[in-house]
Amino acid sequence: MIVAKNTVVTLTYRLFDGQGNLIEESQQPVSYLHGGYHGIFPLVEDALEGKQPGDQCSVTMEPENAFGEYDAALVRVEDRALFPAEVRVGMQFEGRGEQSGEVHIFTVTEVAEDKVVVDGNHPLAGMRLRFDCQVTDVRPATPEELAHGHVHGPHGHH
Repeated sequence: MIVAKNTVVTLTYRLFDGQGNLIEESQQPVSYLHGGYHGIFPLVEDALEGKQPGDQCSVTMEPENAFGEYDAALVRVEDRALFPAEVRVGMQFEGRGEQSGEVHIFTVTEVAEDKVVVDGNHPLAGMRLRFDCQVTDVRPATPEELAHGHVHGPHGHH
């Protein structure tokens, strides 16, 4: 079977930064619903169209096609009193962007005596990325998966 709209695609992948450094590698195959269901980067989905198990592809994505441009307005310095006593670098909190009003996940990047710096950008925002993958399986999506817009079962939503 080939990758086409309303198929479930299972693949392994490796994600690299613009300098070729490995950022992430799948330890287990992952599956997504193909055909515009937002389960994978659109450029990767386009590259996988028509592929079959065993086929590979490599897609280089500029920030606007991956995790977006880095937005300095999403870096905020907040009063330490607004955070729990155990706040540490790396903790994450939900908040709204000051200008956009959009909900973002803010990551604590610095903790000082009276201030906490948080960043609402995705850690890979502003980066050129290369996504290398190999298709391991393709199957028709079930009516339930199509209705829900995501994969169920192994390598998908449980």
